[in-house]
Order: sequence, then C-alpha cells, then structure tokens
Amino acid sequence: MIRGMNTMPRRPKCATCLRPVATCICHWTAPVASAVEVLILQHPMEVENAKGSARLLHLCLPGSRIEVGEQFDEAGLRAMLGANGRQPVLLYPDTPGDRSLGIAAPPPFNAVPAPVQLVVLDATWRKSRKMLYLNPALQALPRLPLRDTPPSHYLIRKAHAPDQLSTLEATCYALAQLEADEHRYDRVIAAFDGFVAQQQAQAARGGAVS
Repeated sequence: MIRGMNTMPRRPKCATCLRPVATCICHWTAPVASAVEVLILQHPMEVENAKGSARLLHLCLPGSRIEVGEQFDEAGLRAMLGANGRQPVLLYPDTPGDRSLGIAAPPPFNAVPAPVQLVVLDATWRKSRKMLYLNPALQALPRLPLRDTPPSHYLIRKAHAPDQLSTLEATCYALAQLEADEHRYDRVIAAFDGFVAQQQAQAARGGAVS
C-alpha cells in the first residue's frame, strides 16, 4: 500500500441524474413536453451542488439541453443559440445595474408565433451576471422577465431576495408564460417539491445533502 493514498472507495453514481445512487433523484422525474426548446447554461460551480435543480429540470423537459461553462467559445455559443431556426430568448431580468458592468440594454422581446428557444442561466445571481458579462452573444438576446410568480418552494437554499426562485421554478413559470398555460408545468413543480423534501429528510438524518 502506498502511504498517504486515499483508499476510500468512491460512491457509485447514477448515470442519469449524476448523483450518488443512495440519493438518486430519478424517481422524481415528471416529463412534460414543451413547444419551447430549453437551453440550460450551467455555471461549473453548480455541477456538484446537491441543492441545484437544473439536472431535475433537464430530466423533466424532453429535448432540453444542458451545457456547462462560465465563458463559452463564441462560435460554439452562437451555434447553440437559435438552433433549429428558433428565436432565442434569455430568461433574465432587465436590471439597471447591468449598465455598470458595461452590458448594453437588450433588444425588446416581442412574442411572435415563431418557435422559441428559452435560454436559462443556472448560477447564483452574482455568477449569472458574470456569465452575461463574459458572453456578449448572451447580452444581445432579448430578455424574458417573469411576472406575477408565486412564492418559491426552494426551502433548502437561502434566497437573497424574497422573489428569488430556483432554476427549475423560474424556467417552468417562464414556459407557462410563453405558452399561456398557467398549470401546464404543475407536475414538474410537484416533482421539485418531492426533491426538496428528500433533501430536507437527508439533512434531518444528519447526513450531508448529496
């Protein structure tokens, strides 16, 4: 045996949700087909975050795509945006504070019958602003702000604002807004409630939420 070598076995992971088998979340998956394609751009720090909701969201939205990065290759990002001839729209508020970062005002989003691609940033608020700053192609997208959303169900992560939502919740409400169908994604929100309850139970047992 080589002294100092870590001989602790790695916990087996589920190949689908990428979490340890003991805390797999695949049983919460509730697929709902959407007319809107979803592209999730996930910050690297969120990949191993056990409280993150993006993987469950991806599993619940057939045809969605998830890509990891902070600053994307410009040509590669432009190829992803508007794939399949869709109009890319960024799920992001138009905040005056962005101007201090040198981010230009986004073009207006006009709801049109054309197929839409919803682009979602899975990151903390601070990291999402950095992703926006580092990727000019994202700055050029029209933005979709959310309106009249219900209180967040995200009870396992501290919010920095009363109306702050998880990536899953925000995306579901945005899709419902775009499709004018308030309850279409209720089963995905219910699946998220189950995921949150599982994380809370794990924490209550004294184990690390993983």
